[in-house]
Amino acid sequence: MNIGEIRQLIRMKPVEVDVIKRRLARCHNVADLRRSARLLIPRPVFDYVDGAADDELSMAGNARAFRRWRFRPNELVDVADVDTGTQLFGRALSMPLAMAPTGYTRMMHPDGEVAVARAAGRRSLPYTLSTMSTTSIEDLATAARASGQDDIWFQLYVFKDRGLTQDLVQRAAACGYRVLAVTVDTTVTGNRTRDMRNGLVVPPELTVSAIASISSRPAYWVRMLRNPAITFANFPPGHQASTVAESIGQFSSSITFDDIAVLRAHWPGKLIVKGPLGGADARRAVDAGADGIQLSNHGGRQLDRAIAPIDLVEEVRAAVGDAPAVLVDSGIRHGADLVVALALGADAGLIGRAYLYGLMAAGEAGVDRTLELLATEFTRTMQLLGVTSVDELRKHGRDLLAKA
Repeated sequence: MNIGEIRQLIRMKPVEVDVIKRRLARCHNVADLRRSARLLIPRPVFDYVDGAADDELSMAGNARAFRRWRFRPNELVDVADVDTGTQLFGRALSMPLAMAPTGYTRMMHPDGEVAVARAAGRRSLPYTLSTMSTTSIEDLATAARASGQDDIWFQLYVFKDRGLTQDLVQRAAACGYRVLAVTVDTTVTGNRTRDMRNGLVVPPELTVSAIASISSRPAYWVRMLRNPAITFANFPPGHQASTVAESIGQFSSSITFDDIAVLRAHWPGKLIVKGPLGGADARRAVDAGADGIQLSNHGGRQLDRAIAPIDLVEEVRAAVGDAPAVLVDSGIRHGADLVVALALGADAGLIGRAYLYGLMAAGEAGVDRTLELLATEFTRTMQLLGVTSVDELRKHGRDLLAKA
Protein backbone atom coordinates (compact mmCIF):
# COMPACT_ATOMS: atom_id res chain seq x y z
CA MET A 1 0.00 0.00 0.00
CA ASN A 2 1.46 3.34 -1.03
CA ILE A 3 1.17 6.76 0.63
CA GLY A 4 -1.64 7.85 -1.64
CA GLU A 5 -3.76 4.83 -0.70
CA ILE A 6 -3.04 5.34 3.00
CA ARG A 7 -4.13 8.98 2.81
CA GLN A 8 -7.43 7.89 1.28
CA LEU A 9 -8.04 5.61 4.26
CA ILE A 10 -6.91 8.02 6.98
CA ARG A 11 -8.45 11.46 7.14
CA MET A 12 -6.58 13.97 9.29
CA LYS A 13 -8.83 15.91 11.65
CA PRO A 14 -8.40 19.70 11.32
CA VAL A 15 -6.77 21.38 14.30
CA GLU A 16 -9.26 23.55 16.24
CA VAL A 17 -7.60 26.88 17.04
CA ASP A 18 -10.34 28.13 19.37
CA VAL A 19 -9.38 27.10 22.91
CA ILE A 20 -12.98 26.94 24.18
CA LYS A 21 -14.20 24.87 21.25
CA ARG A 22 -11.21 22.55 21.58
CA ARG A 23 -11.89 22.09 25.30
CA LEU A 24 -15.58 21.38 24.80
CA ALA A 25 -14.89 18.97 21.95
CA ARG A 26 -13.15 16.77 24.51
CA CYS A 27 -16.22 16.77 26.78
CA HIS A 28 -18.51 13.89 25.89
CA ASN A 29 -20.66 13.84 29.03
CA VAL A 30 -21.30 15.86 32.18
CA ALA A 31 -18.49 14.02 33.99
CA ASP A 32 -16.04 15.34 31.38
CA LEU A 33 -17.32 18.88 31.93
CA ARG A 34 -16.80 18.42 35.66
CA ARG A 35 -13.21 17.31 35.14
CA SER A 36 -12.54 20.26 32.87
CA ALA A 37 -14.03 22.70 35.39
CA ARG A 38 -11.93 21.24 38.19
CA LEU A 39 -8.75 22.04 36.25
CA LEU A 40 -9.78 25.66 35.65
CA ILE A 41 -11.47 26.86 38.83
CA PRO A 42 -9.90 27.57 42.26
CA ARG A 43 -10.64 24.83 44.75
CA PRO A 44 -12.93 26.81 47.12
CA VAL A 45 -15.18 27.82 44.21
CA PHE A 46 -15.20 24.37 42.65
CA ASP A 47 -15.89 22.77 46.02
CA TYR A 48 -18.84 25.11 46.60
CA VAL A 49 -20.48 23.66 43.48
CA ASP A 50 -19.25 20.10 43.86
CA GLY A 51 -19.74 19.66 47.60
CA ALA A 52 -22.67 18.94 49.87
CA ALA A 53 -23.56 18.65 53.55
CA ASP A 54 -21.73 16.65 56.24
CA ASP A 55 -20.46 13.34 54.81
CA GLU A 56 -22.13 14.01 51.43
CA LEU A 57 -24.14 10.79 51.67
CA SER A 58 -27.28 12.36 50.21
CA MET A 59 -25.41 13.74 47.20
CA ALA A 60 -23.89 10.35 46.43
CA GLY A 61 -27.22 8.65 47.09
CA ASN A 62 -29.04 10.94 44.67
CA ALA A 63 -26.93 9.72 41.75
CA ARG A 64 -27.08 6.09 42.86
CA ALA A 65 -30.87 6.22 43.12
CA PHE A 66 -31.21 7.05 39.41
CA ARG A 67 -28.75 4.36 38.46
CA ARG A 68 -30.52 1.61 40.38
CA TRP A 69 -33.11 1.48 37.63
CA ARG A 70 -32.64 -0.74 34.58
CA PHE A 71 -34.45 -0.50 31.27
CA ARG A 72 -36.70 -3.11 29.61
CA PRO A 73 -36.90 -1.82 26.02
CA ASN A 74 -39.55 -2.40 23.41
CA GLU A 75 -37.94 -3.63 20.20
CA LEU A 76 -39.10 -3.59 16.57
CA VAL A 77 -40.55 -0.10 16.96
CA ASP A 78 -40.11 2.62 14.33
CA VAL A 79 -38.09 5.27 16.18
CA ALA A 80 -36.85 7.22 13.18
CA ASP A 81 -38.83 10.22 14.43
CA VAL A 82 -38.88 10.89 18.17
CA ASP A 83 -40.67 13.87 19.70
CA THR A 84 -38.91 15.01 22.89
CA GLY A 85 -41.15 18.05 23.34
CA THR A 86 -43.64 18.54 26.15
CA GLN A 87 -45.87 21.14 27.81
CA LEU A 88 -45.21 22.51 31.27
CA PHE A 89 -47.34 25.19 32.92
CA GLY A 90 -48.82 26.12 29.54
CA ARG A 91 -45.52 26.53 27.74
CA ALA A 92 -43.93 24.29 25.09
CA LEU A 93 -40.51 22.87 26.02
CA SER A 94 -38.08 21.18 23.63
CA MET A 95 -37.56 18.48 26.27
CA PRO A 96 -38.87 17.91 29.82
CA LEU A 97 -36.06 19.81 31.51
CA ALA A 98 -35.65 23.09 33.39
CA MET A 99 -32.70 24.93 34.90
CA ALA A 100 -32.75 24.80 38.70
CA PRO A 101 -31.83 27.87 40.79
CA THR A 102 -28.22 28.20 41.90
CA GLY A 103 -26.67 30.81 44.16
CA TYR A 104 -23.49 32.87 43.65
CA THR A 105 -23.48 31.96 39.96
CA ARG A 106 -21.25 34.83 38.82
CA MET A 107 -18.60 33.42 41.15
CA MET A 108 -18.34 30.46 38.75
CA HIS A 109 -18.12 32.69 35.66
CA PRO A 110 -18.71 36.45 35.22
CA ASP A 111 -21.58 35.85 32.78
CA GLY A 112 -23.35 33.91 35.53
CA GLU A 113 -27.11 33.73 35.60
CA VAL A 114 -27.56 35.60 32.32
CA ALA A 115 -25.45 33.06 30.42
CA VAL A 116 -27.49 30.16 31.79
CA ALA A 117 -30.81 31.85 31.03
CA ARG A 118 -29.74 32.58 27.45
CA ALA A 119 -28.55 29.02 26.87
CA ALA A 120 -31.82 27.65 28.23
CA GLY A 121 -33.81 30.04 26.06
CA ARG A 122 -32.10 28.83 22.90
CA ARG A 123 -33.49 25.36 23.61
CA SER A 124 -36.92 26.56 24.77
CA LEU A 125 -36.29 25.54 28.37
CA PRO A 126 -37.21 27.43 31.57
CA TYR A 127 -34.61 29.12 33.75
CA THR A 128 -35.06 29.65 37.51
CA LEU A 129 -33.38 32.64 39.17
CA SER A 130 -32.36 32.12 42.79
CA THR A 131 -33.04 34.52 45.64
CA MET A 132 -29.28 34.11 46.23
CA SER A 133 -28.42 35.15 42.70
CA THR A 134 -25.63 37.55 41.79
CA THR A 135 -27.82 39.14 39.11
CA SER A 136 -30.89 41.08 40.17
CA ILE A 137 -34.47 40.08 39.40
CA GLU A 138 -34.80 43.08 37.10
CA ASP A 139 -31.47 42.70 35.27
CA LEU A 140 -31.99 39.01 34.60
CA ALA A 141 -35.47 39.62 33.20
CA THR A 142 -34.19 42.36 30.90
CA ALA A 143 -31.22 40.34 29.66
CA ALA A 144 -33.24 37.15 29.22
CA ARG A 145 -35.96 38.80 27.17
CA ALA A 146 -33.39 40.62 25.03
CA SER A 147 -32.09 37.19 24.04
CA GLY A 148 -35.55 35.75 23.39
CA GLN A 149 -35.86 33.85 26.70
CA ASP A 150 -39.31 34.50 28.15
CA ASP A 151 -39.84 31.43 30.34
CA ILE A 152 -38.24 32.61 33.56
CA TRP A 153 -39.06 31.41 37.07
CA PHE A 154 -38.12 32.82 40.46
CA GLN A 155 -37.05 30.74 43.43
CA LEU A 156 -38.03 32.24 46.79
CA TYR A 157 -36.55 31.79 50.24
CA VAL A 158 -38.93 33.01 52.94
CA PHE A 159 -37.08 35.54 55.11
CA LYS A 160 -37.57 36.29 58.76
CA ASP A 161 -38.32 39.77 57.47
CA ARG A 162 -41.66 39.08 55.80
CA GLY A 163 -41.59 42.55 54.28
CA LEU A 164 -38.46 41.60 52.34
CA THR A 165 -40.15 38.38 51.24
CA GLN A 166 -43.17 40.28 49.98
CA ASP A 167 -40.94 42.76 48.15
CA LEU A 168 -39.12 39.95 46.30
CA VAL A 169 -42.43 38.40 45.25
CA GLN A 170 -43.77 41.72 44.00
CA ARG A 171 -40.59 42.47 42.06
CA ALA A 172 -40.65 39.06 40.38
CA ALA A 173 -44.31 39.46 39.45
CA ALA A 174 -43.72 42.95 38.07
CA CYS A 175 -40.89 41.62 35.87
CA GLY A 176 -43.03 38.86 34.40
CA TYR A 177 -41.59 35.77 36.05
CA ARG A 178 -44.06 32.97 35.29
CA VAL A 179 -43.47 30.54 38.16
CA LEU A 180 -42.66 31.04 41.84
CA ALA A 181 -40.71 28.14 43.40
CA VAL A 182 -40.87 28.34 47.20
CA THR A 183 -37.99 26.48 48.86
CA VAL A 184 -38.88 24.94 52.23
CA ASP A 185 -35.79 22.97 53.30
CA THR A 186 -33.52 25.82 54.47
CA THR A 187 -34.93 26.57 57.91
CA VAL A 188 -31.35 26.27 59.18
CA THR A 189 -28.02 26.09 57.39
CA GLY A 190 -26.81 22.73 56.17
CA ASN A 191 -23.37 21.78 57.48
CA ARG A 192 -21.39 22.22 54.25
CA THR A 193 -18.06 20.91 55.39
CA ARG A 194 -16.03 21.75 52.29
CA ASP A 195 -17.10 25.40 52.43
CA MET A 196 -16.20 25.59 56.11
CA ARG A 197 -12.76 24.13 55.49
CA ASN A 198 -12.18 26.46 52.56
CA GLY A 199 -13.46 29.54 54.41
CA LEU A 200 -15.59 30.43 51.39
CA VAL A 201 -16.82 34.02 51.26
CA VAL A 202 -18.54 36.04 48.54
CA PRO A 203 -16.76 37.35 46.59
CA PRO A 204 -13.71 35.13 46.97
CA GLU A 205 -11.05 37.00 48.93
CA LEU A 206 -7.40 37.23 48.00
CA THR A 207 -6.24 35.39 51.10
CA VAL A 208 -2.76 33.89 51.33
CA SER A 209 -4.06 30.59 49.99
CA ALA A 210 -6.00 32.36 47.22
CA ILE A 211 -2.94 34.31 46.17
CA ALA A 212 -1.00 31.05 46.06
CA SER A 213 -3.65 29.61 43.72
CA ILE A 214 -3.44 32.52 41.26
CA SER A 215 -0.40 31.01 39.60
CA SER A 216 -2.33 27.82 38.85
CA ARG A 217 -5.68 29.45 38.01
CA PRO A 218 -4.75 32.86 36.51
CA ALA A 219 -7.55 33.02 33.95
CA TYR A 220 -10.19 32.77 36.68
CA TRP A 221 -8.75 35.65 38.69
CA VAL A 222 -8.27 37.82 35.59
CA ARG A 223 -11.97 37.36 34.75
CA MET A 224 -12.97 38.17 38.31
CA LEU A 225 -10.90 41.34 38.46
CA ARG A 226 -12.13 42.58 35.08
CA ASN A 227 -15.80 42.32 35.98
CA PRO A 228 -18.08 44.03 38.51
CA ALA A 229 -17.86 42.89 42.12
CA ILE A 230 -20.06 39.98 43.15
CA THR A 231 -22.89 40.72 45.57
CA PHE A 232 -26.19 39.16 46.52
CA ALA A 233 -28.01 41.26 43.98
CA ASN A 234 -31.50 40.81 45.44
CA PHE A 235 -30.54 41.60 49.04
CA PRO A 236 -31.12 45.24 50.06
CA PRO A 237 -28.59 47.19 52.15
CA GLY A 238 -28.49 45.84 55.67
CA HIS A 239 -29.16 42.29 54.49
CA GLN A 240 -25.91 41.63 52.62
CA ALA A 241 -23.90 38.61 53.79
CA SER A 242 -20.47 37.23 52.96
CA THR A 243 -20.91 33.53 53.78
CA VAL A 244 -23.47 30.79 53.20
CA ALA A 245 -24.25 30.58 56.91
CA GLU A 246 -24.79 34.35 57.23
CA SER A 247 -27.14 34.44 54.24
CA ILE A 248 -29.23 31.41 55.21
CA GLY A 249 -29.32 32.73 58.77
CA GLN A 250 -31.72 35.39 57.49
CA PHE A 251 -34.26 32.81 56.31
CA SER A 252 -37.29 31.96 58.39
CA SER A 253 -37.18 28.80 60.49
CA SER A 254 -40.92 28.99 61.12
CA ILE A 255 -42.34 28.66 57.61
CA THR A 256 -45.57 26.59 57.52
CA PHE A 257 -48.29 25.65 55.07
CA ASP A 258 -50.03 28.88 56.09
CA ASP A 259 -47.16 30.77 54.43
CA ILE A 260 -47.76 28.82 51.23
CA ALA A 261 -51.42 29.86 51.29
CA VAL A 262 -50.45 33.52 51.82
CA LEU A 263 -47.97 33.42 48.94
CA ARG A 264 -50.61 31.77 46.76
CA ALA A 265 -52.97 34.65 47.48
CA HIS A 266 -50.37 37.23 46.39
CA TRP A 267 -48.67 35.48 43.47
CA PRO A 268 -50.41 35.85 40.07
CA GLY A 269 -48.63 33.00 38.27
CA LYS A 270 -47.96 29.33 38.89
CA LEU A 271 -46.59 28.35 42.30
CA ILE A 272 -44.56 25.27 43.17
CA VAL A 273 -43.20 24.05 46.50
CA LYS A 274 -39.57 22.91 46.38
CA GLY A 275 -38.28 20.44 48.94
CA PRO A 276 -37.99 16.80 50.01
CA LEU A 277 -41.73 16.32 50.36
CA GLY A 278 -43.37 12.95 50.83
CA GLY A 279 -46.86 12.15 49.62
CA ALA A 280 -48.75 13.58 52.61
CA ASP A 281 -46.90 16.92 52.62
CA ALA A 282 -47.15 17.19 48.85
CA ARG A 283 -50.91 16.79 49.10
CA ARG A 284 -51.06 19.49 51.79
CA ALA A 285 -49.00 21.82 49.60
CA VAL A 286 -51.41 21.33 46.71
CA ASP A 287 -54.37 21.90 49.04
CA ALA A 288 -52.68 25.16 50.14
CA GLY A 289 -52.65 26.32 46.52
CA ALA A 290 -49.49 24.91 44.93
CA ASP A 291 -49.71 24.12 41.24
CA GLY A 292 -46.87 21.64 41.50
CA ILE A 293 -44.18 20.02 43.61
CA GLN A 294 -40.45 20.17 42.95
CA LEU A 295 -38.97 17.16 44.69
CA SER A 296 -35.52 18.15 45.89
CA ASN A 297 -33.10 17.59 48.74
CA HIS A 298 -31.10 20.65 47.67
CA GLY A 299 -28.62 18.42 45.88
CA GLY A 300 -27.66 16.95 49.24
CA ARG A 301 -26.60 20.37 50.53
CA GLN A 302 -28.99 20.62 53.49
CA LEU A 303 -30.01 17.46 55.38
CA ASP A 304 -27.46 14.73 54.82
CA ARG A 305 -28.91 11.19 54.62
CA ALA A 306 -32.15 12.60 53.19
CA ILE A 307 -34.01 10.30 50.81
CA ALA A 308 -33.21 10.72 47.12
CA PRO A 309 -35.99 12.76 45.46
CA ILE A 310 -36.30 10.33 42.56
CA ASP A 311 -37.42 7.71 45.11
CA LEU A 312 -40.38 9.94 46.05
CA VAL A 313 -41.79 10.46 42.56
CA GLU A 314 -44.23 7.53 42.50
CA GLU A 315 -45.46 8.20 46.05
CA VAL A 316 -46.04 11.88 45.37
CA ARG A 317 -47.71 11.30 42.02
CA ALA A 318 -50.13 8.88 43.68
CA ALA A 319 -50.84 11.42 46.43
CA VAL A 320 -51.48 14.50 44.27
CA GLY A 321 -53.06 12.91 41.20
CA ASP A 322 -52.51 13.74 37.56
CA ALA A 323 -53.18 17.49 37.51
CA PRO A 324 -50.42 19.05 39.67
CA ALA A 325 -46.96 19.08 38.11
CA VAL A 326 -44.39 16.81 39.71
CA LEU A 327 -40.82 17.89 39.06
CA VAL A 328 -37.61 16.33 40.35
CA ASP A 329 -34.03 17.51 40.77
CA SER A 330 -30.90 16.38 42.67
CA GLY A 331 -28.82 13.83 40.82
CA ILE A 332 -29.61 14.24 37.11
CA ARG A 333 -26.32 13.90 35.21
CA HIS A 334 -27.38 12.07 32.04
CA GLY A 335 -30.29 12.06 29.64
CA ALA A 336 -31.11 8.54 30.80
CA ASP A 337 -31.68 9.91 34.31
CA LEU A 338 -34.32 12.18 32.86
CA VAL A 339 -35.94 9.20 31.12
CA VAL A 340 -36.14 7.40 34.47
CA ALA A 341 -37.79 10.44 36.09
CA LEU A 342 -40.44 10.65 33.37
CA ALA A 343 -41.04 6.91 33.38
CA LEU A 344 -41.72 7.02 37.13
CA GLY A 345 -44.34 9.74 36.68
CA ALA A 346 -42.53 13.10 36.80
CA ASP A 347 -43.45 15.85 34.37
CA ALA A 348 -39.90 17.18 34.09
CA GLY A 349 -36.48 17.20 35.72
CA LEU A 350 -34.22 20.07 36.72
CA ILE A 351 -30.44 20.36 36.67
CA GLY A 352 -28.13 22.56 38.74
CA ARG A 353 -24.61 21.18 39.17
CA ALA A 354 -24.67 19.76 35.63
CA TYR A 355 -24.94 23.18 34.00
CA LEU A 356 -22.60 24.80 36.54
CA TYR A 357 -19.85 22.38 35.50
CA GLY A 358 -20.38 23.58 31.93
CA LEU A 359 -20.42 27.22 33.01
CA MET A 360 -17.15 26.81 34.92
CA ALA A 361 -15.53 24.94 32.05
CA ALA A 362 -16.42 27.36 29.26
CA GLY A 363 -18.94 30.02 30.22
CA GLU A 364 -22.12 30.23 28.17
CA ALA A 365 -20.73 27.86 25.54
CA GLY A 366 -20.22 25.30 28.30
CA VAL A 367 -23.87 25.54 29.33
CA ASP A 368 -24.83 25.06 25.68
CA ARG A 369 -22.65 21.95 25.62
CA THR A 370 -24.31 20.59 28.77
CA LEU A 371 -27.75 20.93 27.21
CA GLU A 372 -26.60 19.50 23.91
CA LEU A 373 -25.22 16.41 25.64
CA LEU A 374 -28.33 15.86 27.77
CA ALA A 375 -30.66 16.35 24.80
CA THR A 376 -28.69 13.86 22.70
CA GLU A 377 -28.61 11.30 25.53
CA PHE A 378 -32.32 11.74 26.23
CA THR A 379 -33.27 11.27 22.58
CA ARG A 380 -31.01 8.26 22.10
CA THR A 381 -32.32 6.58 25.25
CA MET A 382 -35.91 7.04 24.10
CA GLN A 383 -35.07 5.52 20.73
CA LEU A 384 -33.29 2.53 22.24
CA LEU A 385 -36.28 2.02 24.56
CA GLY A 386 -38.66 1.98 21.60
CA VAL A 387 -40.50 5.13 22.73
CA THR A 388 -41.42 7.89 20.30
CA SER A 389 -42.82 10.66 22.54
CA VAL A 390 -42.70 12.05 26.05
CA ASP A 391 -46.41 11.33 26.47
CA GLU A 392 -45.81 7.68 25.58
CA LEU A 393 -42.86 7.53 27.98
CA ARG A 394 -44.95 8.83 30.87
CA LYS A 395 -47.93 6.60 30.01
CA HIS A 396 -46.03 3.33 29.64
CA GLY A 397 -42.79 4.17 31.42
CA ARG A 398 -43.25 1.95 34.45
CA ASP A 399 -43.38 -1.10 32.16
CA LEU A 400 -39.99 -0.08 30.80
CA LEU A 401 -38.25 -0.07 34.18
CA ALA A 402 -36.93 -2.72 36.54
CA LYS A 403 -35.09 -2.23 39.83
CA ALA A 404 -31.53 -3.54 39.82
